[in-house]
Amino acid sequence: MPRAKTIDEAVDHFLEDLIATNEKILTGMEHMLSVEEIDVDQTPKTLLYQEDRMRLFHYDPIVDKPHSMPILITYALVNRQYMMDLQSDRSLIHNLLSMGMDIYLIDWGYPTKMDRYVTLEDYILGYMDRAVDRIRRDSGHDRITMLGVCQGGTFSVIYTALKQEKVQNLVCMVTPVDFHVNDGLLNVWARYLDVDNIVDTFGVVPGDFMNLGFLMLKPFQLMLDKYVGFLSNLDNKEVVHNFLRMEKWIFDSPAQAGEAYRQFLKDMYQENKLARGRFELGGRKVDLKNITCPVLNIFGDRDHLVPPSSSRPLTHLVGSQDTTEMSFPIGHIGIYVSSRSQREIAPNLVRWVKDRSATPESHEQTTQRSRKKSSAQSPKRPTHQPKRKATKRNTGSTAKHTKKHNEKGPRKPSQKRATPKPM
Repeated sequence: MPRAKTIDEAVDHFLEDLIATNEKILTGMEHMLSVEEIDVDQTPKTLLYQEDRMRLFHYDPIVDKPHSMPILITYALVNRQYMMDLQSDRSLIHNLLSMGMDIYLIDWGYPTKMDRYVTLEDYILGYMDRAVDRIRRDSGHDRITMLGVCQGGTFSVIYTALKQEKVQNLVCMVTPVDFHVNDGLLNVWARYLDVDNIVDTFGVVPGDFMNLGFLMLKPFQLMLDKYVGFLSNLDNKEVVHNFLRMEKWIFDSPAQAGEAYRQFLKDMYQENKLARGRFELGGRKVDLKNITCPVLNIFGDRDHLVPPSSSRPLTHLVGSQDTTEMSFPIGHIGIYVSSRSQREIAPNLVRWVKDRSATPESHEQTTQRSRKKSSAQSPKRPTHQPKRKATKRNTGSTAKHTKKHNEKGPRKPSQKRATPKPM
């Protein structure tokens, strides 16, 4: 049996731990005081277009010859988009740029009391549509790839269903589509919120009010456990700086335009209109069967905000015959900042987009072709994309490919093709 410590030895051990803890706290304080500004959103970009609070940015290329297909990233209204560019070594945006993607991004800004009556129609068919048109003019291409994240993915789905002619590919990350699943507390709570009372009281719903609700979804992990882990790593400068970056993002919560908030909560969370085919925007029914372009659906198996059961139905609701699902054993935030995101998600996303993005024709080329056809009195060519044969891929993750077939035609066999290992 081990020898029991004497009182003097126990006291000495306690004093040693106390001194070590004090030194760690002092070192941590030095690290925090040395931070003049928390460096997030550092990847260089240029402001291309601005309207009210919305700003459209174009990221500076970091390769000599970027891929010609423009990608528009649309983030959620409830958080800031720089989560995708939080730190240089774990920036999904920087990673995509380094692989040759041409990236544009919508920054929704911070709504004020003047924005109380801004609606979903204003966001999607107003700001978003004009941003897409600006990218089309800037890039010279008729169609672009939409990359929607979380609520921004829902916006991108709606936009593509209404504006399919402007979209080459649709990529959704942790995107809620079926809001009546019971796997996540957010879906259940939102059904019973008195949305009218909230909006009528606040007008513009404060970001702090929203943030408190998100923190209550996982109170121990988000309000206690993370600080315990932080204290144990106070003497690690890199850990301290990364913790401060994450805290900045968590508490940087924009307010919500009242009418858009009211409509999104009622039509999506409470009535599930999008999944049921009953959602309307701008006087038009949003039929997801109108989405015929290739669709990539990425989600995390451990996502507590947007559970996989809320994202998966997209694959079967759209009209596309080329649909791909990629699931990963990570949570909502891990989709953007985890090492797996940089090692697997980004390379597979880029590979998927490149495989489905033959260089689109410019406006000038399309016009010239139309003139030639008109002079030859030849029939018009269909504007839709030819249907692609779905391909199964082995990405090294929990990924699977789903083919949606035309019910009127015979089922076509899919091809198997080996995929290079993720970077």
